[in-house]
Amino acid sequence: VLATIAFAFLLLPMCQYLTRPCSPQNKISFGCCGRFTAAELLSFSLSVMLVLIWVLTGHWLLMDALAMGLCVAMIAFVRLPSLKVSCLLLSGLLIYDVFWVFFSAYIFNSNVMVKVATQPADNPLDVLSRKLHLGPNVGRDVPRLSLPGKLVFPSSTGSHFSMLGIGDIVMPGLLLCFVLRYDNYKKQANSDSCGAPGPGNISGRMQKVSYFHCTLIGYFVGLLTATVASRIHRAAQPALLYLVPFTLLPLLTMAYLKGDLRRMWSEPFHSKSSSSRFLEV
Repeated sequence: VLATIAFAFLLLPMCQYLTRPCSPQNKISFGCCGRFTAAELLSFSLSVMLVLIWVLTGHWLLMDALAMGLCVAMIAFVRLPSLKVSCLLLSGLLIYDVFWVFFSAYIFNSNVMVKVATQPADNPLDVLSRKLHLGPNVGRDVPRLSLPGKLVFPSSTGSHFSMLGIGDIVMPGLLLCFVLRYDNYKKQANSDSCGAPGPGNISGRMQKVSYFHCTLIGYFVGLLTATVASRIHRAAQPALLYLVPFTLLPLLTMAYLKGDLRRMWSEPFHSKSSSSRFLEV
C-alpha cells in the first residue's frame, strides 16, 4: 500500500504534464473517497498496475522503482529545521546502523540488519489464496517477494546482488534538501541586501561554492568508500558509517569558514529584519 501511494506521488508530475493539454484540471468526485483530478487518477492507476506486476513477477527492477518512489515521498514530506537537528538525527542513526550491523551478532547470534534486509516475504496472492481456501493451485506459483526497503544492483556476473537501504538514501537526502533550502534562502537574502559581501577572510571562489554541491560531493565520496570497504572486507557495511562523516564534516567546515555555522545551527531561516518572534505566541 505504501509503495503504491509513494509511486503514484512520484508519477504525478509526469501525469499532470501529459493530461494538461487534453483535459481541464477539474476534480472528479468519488463520493466519500474524495475528489481527484485526471492526472491523480492516471498516476494512481499506473502505480497499481506496476505493483501488481511486481507482485506477480517479483522482478528487482520493479522493486527498485517502488523503493525510489518511497525515497522521493519521504524526502518530499519531511523537512529538517536546522543543522543541529540534522547532526543529532544523523549521528543517532549512525550509532544505530553500526550497532545492528557489527554488534547485533554478539547478542542475537546473527546479523540482524542483514537478515531483515535479505529475508523474503510471503506473496500476498499466496496468503490470500490460503486464507480463502481457493485451492492448491491458486496463487502457489507466484514468487516470494523481497520488500522494497532497499535498492538492489546485480553484479557483473549476475551471481549476487548488492543492496543499499533506502534509509541510507533518505537520511542524507534530508540533509541535502536542508542545505539546498538554505542556499536558496541565502541567495535571496543577499539579493535583497544588494549583494552584501561575505567575510573578508574568505576568498570569492569559496563564497561561490554552494553547501549543496559540497554535501553532494561528500555523499558521493562516502558511498564510494562504503562500496570499496564492502568489496575489501567481503561483508555488509553500515553505509551511514561512511556517509555521515563525509557529508557532515565538509558541511560544518564550510559553514564555519563562511561564517554561517551559528545561524545554520539554530535558526537558519529566521529573518533578522522581521519583528520579534514573541509576537507569534
